[in-house]
Amino acid sequence: MQTILVYAACVLVALAFVGPFLWMISSSLKSIADIYTFPPRLLPSQWRWSNYTDAWNALPFDRFFVNSLVVSVATTVGAILTSSMAGYAFARLRFPGRDKIFLGYVATMMIPFPVLMVPLFVIMRSLSLVDTLPSLILPAIFTAWGTFLMRQFILGLPTELEEAARLDGCSYWRIYWQIILPLIRPVTATLGIFTFLWSWNEFLWPLIMINTVDNKTLPLGLLMFQTLNPGRTPWNLIMAAATFTVAPLLLMFVLGQRYYVRGIAMTGVKG
Repeated sequence: MQTILVYAACVLVALAFVGPFLWMISSSLKSIADIYTFPPRLLPSQWRWSNYTDAWNALPFDRFFVNSLVVSVATTVGAILTSSMAGYAFARLRFPGRDKIFLGYVATMMIPFPVLMVPLFVIMRSLSLVDTLPSLILPAIFTAWGTFLMRQFILGLPTELEEAARLDGCSYWRIYWQIILPLIRPVTATLGIFTFLWSWNEFLWPLIMINTVDNKTLPLGLLMFQTLNPGRTPWNLIMAAATFTVAPLLLMFVLGQRYYVRGIAMTGVKG
């Protein structure tokens, strides 16, 4: 009986999470009349697959897609490299004040982002990066949370391989590149998925930095799409645009799910 209740609770929680996504897909295939029908219908009376092409052609979504892909991939690769190197340094290297520096770095996670927006904007403006894609990438590739995740995982790795490599004359850089990186694939996938999801969905910082249409990302494109129709909002087309915006995230999560679960389970075992 207890097992049945547990499974029933899991099903209810799954429906609570999947329900909005299914409603989005259903609405993306409806006509505008079905959208405003009361009481609402779960399934459309007429399946309108043309909503996807209409939404895609309403704005330069191909450009928005490329911009989001460039920003998300560059941010993910940069965050993995900087976090893994910093995590390796804090976990294995010995230098004065290492633990205090790490504690101070991790403490920056408590600073809310709105406090950092003005200083970051001033820095980007001084570098002449306003309204450019690098302004969305550079501030995001340094993450205290990613460094903490990497350090905790590396602390749980055996040190015998590193000690043998040092006896063979390997430098710290070679140990990091040829030994540490292959061993931290699970946590790398975890950090990569989280970073990609966050970067792909980021709205506030691009809204501040980006002005021209050619540099807009998909979240800004969706906002622009909605404001094109101040009267009766075409929610069916907006839901279609939201659906093909979310699709790459689902694909990435499915492909990296095995490493993602393993990385979460193994992080923090030691230290």
